[in-house]
Amino acid sequence: MSNYTVHPSAIVDEGAKIGAGSRIWHFVHICGGAEIGENCSFGQNVFVGNRVKIGDNCKIQNNVSVYDNVYLEEGVFCGPSMVFTNVYNPRSLIERKSEYRDTLVKKGATLGANCTIVCGITIGRFAFVGAGAVVNKDVPDYALMVGVPARQIGWMSEYGEQLDLPVSGNGSAVCSHTGAVYTLSDGRLSKSE
Repeated sequence: MSNYTVHPSAIVDEGAKIGAGSRIWHFVHICGGAEIGENCSFGQNVFVGNRVKIGDNCKIQNNVSVYDNVYLEEGVFCGPSMVFTNVYNPRSLIERKSEYRDTLVKKGATLGANCTIVCGITIGRFAFVGAGAVVNKDVPDYALMVGVPARQIGWMSEYGEQLDLPVSGNGSAVCSHTGAVYTLSDGRLSKSE
């Protein structure tokens, strides 16, 4: 008896490790080598590859494929139809499975609907990638990224609200929802505990 929910139309291959409280909805396929944390949600038509690790409390919305060599830390949100890649320069006629590049999405990051994450990069903690953006380089913690190619236009709180801070320079801001203080120093944002 599993301690997670699987819709009858979903396929979970033998060997997949799935944490308690996770919910796997219609037409999902989870490969046998996948490692999934507790309380995760997988929307309709999600695919999860063999060499994938997904932390606790992640939400993978409809039509997302989490391919081999993609690693999601705790609390990552993947919006509907967003895209991961794992080969930088694919060709149908050339085998490149030995060239997969690792992609790491750190704790609390949001990847908006229809955005694309080019393989081999790291998305920082609590970063926010806007809908439709194409991210082709590392993203700092708390950065707000939009556009094609994605560029930073601001900073986001852990609560998910844009902070009143310049992209570069120095300053501080308070999250109106939580009261947390964020400090920008030399292009890096940190949260005061």
